[in-house]
Amino acid sequence: MGASATCDIDEALVQKIKDFRFAKYESGNAAFVLKIDKKSLKIEEEEVFDDISLEDLVEELPENTPRFIILSYGLKHSDGRTNFPLLFIYWSPSTAKAEINMLYASAKTFLQEKIDVMRGFDIRDPESFTSEYLESQL
Repeated sequence: MGASATCDIDEALVQKIKDFRFAKYESGNAAFVLKIDKKSLKIEEEEVFDDISLEDLVEELPENTPRFIILSYGLKHSDGRTNFPLLFIYWSPSTAKAEINMLYASAKTFLQEKIDVMRGFDIRDPESFTSEYLESQL
């Protein structure tokens, strides 16, 4: 039984996200940023970043509007290995208006199930969107 949908997402975009998920990144983080079009209630691609630091990604995110981020995170292990877990980030700045926050919050579970990325994080504060935080949670 899936989550009920307040928003929709085109199958072509779901496929693009799956392609992103299985792309081979040599280094660093890659991020697929999604937004909701308030008029059509469709989840849309906003931007895709290849090899971006978390600090730069935070700079690119809107200060007052939520976003969904699929993050291929370059996780370096103490033995020298690097792997790239796929993370679902619900970016929900504390300054966002309640109505837009509710719209994103209502679509979050639906989207996570649709794109099959279950390792999720809710981040409200730019200062907590750091490697230290993510690695402490992984």
